[in-house]
Amino acid sequence: MDRTLAADLARLPDLLDATRRAAADALAALDARPVVPPAGKPDEAPEALPELGAGAEAALAAFRDRWEPRLSASAGPRYLGFVTGGATPAALAGDWLTAAHDQNSNSALDGAGQDLERETVGWLRALFDLSPDHSGTFVSGATMSNTTGLAIAREWLGERLGVSPAEDGVAALGAVRVLSGAPHSSIAKALSVLGLGRSSLVKVPTLPGREAVDPAALDRALADTPGPAVVVANAGTVNTVDFDDLRAVAALKRRHDFWLHTDAAFGAFAALSPDHAHLAAGLDASDSLCVDLHKWLNVPYDSAVQFTRRRDLQARVFQNSAAYLGPLGDDPDLVHLTPENSRRLRALAAWFTLRAYGRQGHREIVERDIACARALGERLSRDPAFTLLAPVRLNVVCFTLAADPTPARLTALREAAAAEVFVTPTVYEGTPALRAAFSNWRTTQADVHRAAEALRTAAREIA
Repeated sequence: MDRTLAADLARLPDLLDATRRAAADALAALDARPVVPPAGKPDEAPEALPELGAGAEAALAAFRDRWEPRLSASAGPRYLGFVTGGATPAALAGDWLTAAHDQNSNSALDGAGQDLERETVGWLRALFDLSPDHSGTFVSGATMSNTTGLAIAREWLGERLGVSPAEDGVAALGAVRVLSGAPHSSIAKALSVLGLGRSSLVKVPTLPGREAVDPAALDRALADTPGPAVVVANAGTVNTVDFDDLRAVAALKRRHDFWLHTDAAFGAFAALSPDHAHLAAGLDASDSLCVDLHKWLNVPYDSAVQFTRRRDLQARVFQNSAAYLGPLGDDPDLVHLTPENSRRLRALAAWFTLRAYGRQGHREIVERDIACARALGERLSRDPAFTLLAPVRLNVVCFTLAADPTPARLTALREAAAAEVFVTPTVYEGTPALRAAFSNWRTTQADVHRAAEALRTAAREIA
């Protein structure tokens, strides 16, 4: 064994303790450090690969000196971009143990990883009030969840036409229509990856002043071209967290033949709040469903779940026959259900946080974040420097400058406030804008106050 590696093995408890202290120091400093530090120096060149290693302790010291100060405080309460959660204490513990145990959870030939994942999926199904008809698997994020769901939809289209795209190729389907009102960008990306093509996406008119699909317009669009289609419903749009009427969309199946895929990346969590659960009503009618867990469940990147009613079609798409893999069978190993052969035991962090805090603990996070979003929206609406572009329906505040909201001025605003709050750019109905998305378990009304003051100060600076 390499001498340095052997020395680290001999001192492993001490090294893990030093790492624990470094992690605790970083988390303790979240409230005081810049949310987004200034960019690095343009002339700072990457270091060369060392020929001789200096050991884990030296690597830890180098990381803390060179890289840690440049990392964003994305685990903290005022990082309001990308609908990013954080990692609850239990989720963090679970993630550390995921690395320590380093399981191959895709195969029944190796340990109980698959059983733990299936139990966790069952808890998530109950969390979102889904019926047992939905089976679920862990994937890396919403993009992969949407891609997996649409891959199953692609196979369903083939089933309706008497062909199998998994066996015969996507050309066997002919022209395909995928209809949606305000789809996330990952839908077009998934269609590209799956060979269906971005041009297969048909935008359906939305309700006036809304991002929710107009059910009557969807009815007409489905009638325009007979034959099986795919509908992508949205349960929580990116800009304004608008929800399609999922029950009205599902009711159209009585007259039209389509697969219903619902993108509920973070909107599914509305089901946890009695005051907002009506927004997610009808999720169970989906044929496939995307839920992102490294958003409002507050588990570390990367983690999402993909649900479907047709696990048989899912296995037909992703089956991987090899002697060293587990069987396909009626209860297929997880390796036969997603694009990945190799992945970490993502379910463990989710298992930990659900076991630790239960439905009530996660409901409290959701409702507190919603209250914080509304409080920021109210403060910005009273400030003459800003204009709200949509009502705060759940956990996202979509706003812009009241005067001359150009991309350049909004960039200047974001950068001026970046030490205190991070928000992301967008465009809403042609107007350049900003989004503040609340999903972190640490965020409180005190953070809303700091964020609002930082944005107000930044607006004065660029005026």
